[in-house]
Amino acid sequence: MIGVNVKVSNNQKKMSKLSHTNEKGKANMVDVGSKPDQVRTASAEGRIFVKNETLQLIKDNQLKKGDVLTIAEIAGIQGGKKTSELIPLCHPLQITKLDVKTELFENGVIVKSYAKCIGKTGIEMEALTAVHVALLTVYDMCKAVDKEMVIGEVRLIEKNKSDL
Repeated sequence: MIGVNVKVSNNQKKMSKLSHTNEKGKANMVDVGSKPDQVRTASAEGRIFVKNETLQLIKDNQLKKGDVLTIAEIAGIQGGKKTSELIPLCHPLQITKLDVKTELFENGVIVKSYAKCIGKTGIEMEALTAVHVALLTVYDMCKAVDKEMVIGEVRLIEKNKSDL
């Protein structure tokens, strides 16, 4: 592309500016100090697809490592609480609620999370981390009996903020 001039409008420059980079394009933690405290919530979900035999073992609580669903829920809560330690530019938050629920479906396990805090920045990363850690826990507990598991469809369901 030698000799090609490309003009970028001011609007395009603003749109391409990432919030976690400084003026030199280097990683930068966003300063949220001047933002007001608000009630912030987020929910996320994801799935792990397992073989029918594995699903039956989970349902019957017959895996050697124990109660897969309960342990995954606890692990998800622990993981969500450690989000700022795992994701470099996430702010540590004062989490007031973190709930992780699992349920079986015909092809595996669905994990859903709900996170709440009062703070200056959103809590969606905690909700997503909780789901991922719970799914990884299911994987870890079932890997001896199922080498074909697939984790997927992890997504943010909802993100909200409201004034105190």
